[in-house]
Amino acid sequence: MAQASPLPKIPGTTPFDAEQAKKGYALNKMCFSFNSADCRKEFLADEEAYMRKYGLNEQQAAAIRAKNVLQLIAAGGNAYYLAKFAGIFGLDMQDIGAQQTGMTKDEFKAKLVAAGK
Repeated sequence: MAQASPLPKIPGTTPFDAEQAKKGYALNKMCFSFNSADCRKEFLADEEAYMRKYGLNEQQAAAIRAKNVLQLIAAGGNAYYLAKFAGIFGLDMQDIGAQQTGMTKDEFKAKLVAAGK
């Protein structure tokens, strides 16, 4: 079987490939658990214990503490699972977009509106 060629580099992005999937398995498994209201409640009651329960490494735990989506992606997070984490704190896609672009949420929203004109 032919070896797949590596993905082209896209500046500022982290492709979610097999390597990232392995790296982020514990993080994504934890975020998937947030489909359950009981799990969200347990996480909010003791975030550190909940992260230990899923075996997060220090990079992942630090990113969870910072609630920084870009750090979570770098730590192996998959955007679909991370959305479940962000939702616990009332963050929406505009909050995430603002983080990704280094803007405030209001600046990001204004950029979206301007792009739609």
